[in-house]
Amino acid sequence: MSAKVFDTKEVQDLLKAAANLGNDAGSARTKQIAHRLLSDLFKAIDDLDMTPDEIWAGVHYFNKLGQDGEAALLAAGVGLEKYLDIRMDAADREANIHGGTPRTIEGPLYVAGAPVRDGVSRIDINPDADAGPLVIRGTVTGLDGKPVAGAVVECWHANSKGFYSHFDPTGAQDDFNLRGAVKTGADGQYEFRTLMPVGYGCPPQGATQQLLDALGRHGNRPAHVHFFVTSDKTRKLTTQINIEGDPLIWDDFAYATREELVPHVVEKTGGTALGLKADAYKEIRFDIALTPLVQGQDNQRVNRPRAAATTAAVAA
Repeated sequence: MSAKVFDTKEVQDLLKAAANLGNDAGSARTKQIAHRLLSDLFKAIDDLDMTPDEIWAGVHYFNKLGQDGEAALLAAGVGLEKYLDIRMDAADREANIHGGTPRTIEGPLYVAGAPVRDGVSRIDINPDADAGPLVIRGTVTGLDGKPVAGAVVECWHANSKGFYSHFDPTGAQDDFNLRGAVKTGADGQYEFRTLMPVGYGCPPQGATQQLLDALGRHGNRPAHVHFFVTSDKTRKLTTQINIEGDPLIWDDFAYATREELVPHVVEKTGGTALGLKADAYKEIRFDIALTPLVQGQDNQRVNRPRAAATTAAVAA
């Protein structure tokens, strides 16, 4: 069908009615956003001459996306979450905020409620025969290089099967396995004693992979570790590090890799004295520099639905 109808009065009136413009009821901001998104969709249907079959296939896809619970995963896979980071980076430059550890995407698999330890936390609660021991340590500072006391560093990552606790379809992990939080002391130091993660792939039968298949893209991520870092005097940092040597570091389907976030992995011994599962272990040093509040406010906190769990018995 070659007819173009978007600019007709009939369609423009339909858009205004659908968004309920010109009526005081409801949220003005929601109406503004809905009108713009519907307009962009209707215009794309016209411009690309989308067929009814294609439209209804799209509607069915969003039904499946919701049933699979993968909307946040898809947001990472189509670059939406990365785009938000790009906008925040640009806002920082405009505000003359420079330096600090780079941000990158949160992803969909955070769980609130992990126990907070002072200085050091061992977070491998469940055994994993296929994962070797890993220590991640570093110092939290401000832009002036001085240690930040009382900062809370949260960490979470996948096991050797690529599954995250709380979301593990096999049920093999406790809710807070490979998840933890450490509060820094006067020296600003933190340490997690854990196991080496691997990357993961999107559920092969899920809605996200379905779209990626249609785009001719893979749905895999390199091995990585997520972090939230917060303190009373700095802005929240959301970031993650990739494990050096992973072949997908620069081919991450979620676009989270940044050059400054690929720290060196060092082979060490002495793990037995640290309570690790083996004497030989790997160590990653990841020092974190936080940026100051903006006019006394933390403008980096993002309100989004997140999973939560109750702390049970966990390793010290």
